Amino acid sequence: MTGIKRQSEKHLIVASGRAYPELAEEVAAMIGVELVPTRALTYANSEIYVRFEESVRGCDAFVIQSHCAPVNEWLMEQLIMVDALKRASAKRITVVSPFYPYGRQDKKHAGREPISARLIADLYKTAGADRLMSIDLHASQIQGFFDGPVDHLIGLPVLVDYITEKYSLDNLTVVSPDAGRVRLADAYTDRLGAPLAIIHKRRDPNKANEVAVGEVVGDVAGRVCLLVDDMIDTAGTICAAAQTLKDHGAAKVIAAATHPILSGPAVERLNASAFEEIIVTNTLPISDEINIPKLTVLSIAPLIAEAIRQIFEDGSVTSLFDGAHL
Repeated sequence: MTGIKRQSEKHLIVASGRAYPELAEEVAAMIGVELVPTRALTYANSEIYVRFEESVRGCDAFVIQSHCAPVNEWLMEQLIMVDALKRASAKRITVVSPFYPYGRQDKKHAGREPISARLIADLYKTAGADRLMSIDLHASQIQGFFDGPVDHLIGLPVLVDYITEKYSLDNLTVVSPDAGRVRLADAYTDRLGAPLAIIHKRRDPNKANEVAVGEVVGDVAGRVCLLVDDMIDTAGTICAAAQTLKDHGAAKVIAAATHPILSGPAVERLNASAFEEIIVTNTLPISDEINIPKLTVLSIAPLIAEAIRQIFEDGSVTSLFDGAHL
């Protein structure tokens, strides 16, 4: 009886959804592979069809999708891609969602509300995902929603490297725009060796039904203030915080955030804001129609590529951050 020749080497593939293929192409190029050829269609009734045009049997697959608007469409496409890989006998499937969809719905604030972030994790698992990778989850507890390994990457090193090259740290103060982001701001202060300030919102006792008074806890007068957040959506909170810092004597105000959602009035608000510079990463695509001269976009692709390489080689993803976490 002749023996059957078995392929002993692991085979890595990177697949991309249609939301932001440019990021996936950049990641694949850094790993040294090409994106797996994929046929994806949206039918007239909005149903999605996906087929991989080469064998994926026995492969270690990484499915990259950026969840920009329309979020539901790109989420469904990614789920269908995972299902297609599972049915085609991929050995291991890792969902790569740089910006985790529905991440802000991580707990119940009132009765009869969903915990949508948990539902998303369940959908990934049901579709056939073995592993999940994301960057700067809005709430760290989301890591516990997925029944399997979760690689929670942090964009802080990418942003901090740029800041340290461009700005003097001698006169820098890290600022949390509200109480909810203090833990994130603490991580920046540890990395930059800078003092921390916090903007505290309170009601103005002299004005009924208004909450728009910001108190600054910490010294910001004459200093370069770095406002940090995990995302910029409509930009209302962070722009109001920037103005508060200027009103309290800040010399310059810059912002650093991982995810540039930039919904609705964000462009108008950022262009009219007190910011000297707004620094983000490319976890989400930024439309060519968006014109924000103050905006600096850093590539997150090297971080994703190295994390994929570590997973594929059974290395340590945590080593990428020197044990730091948010």
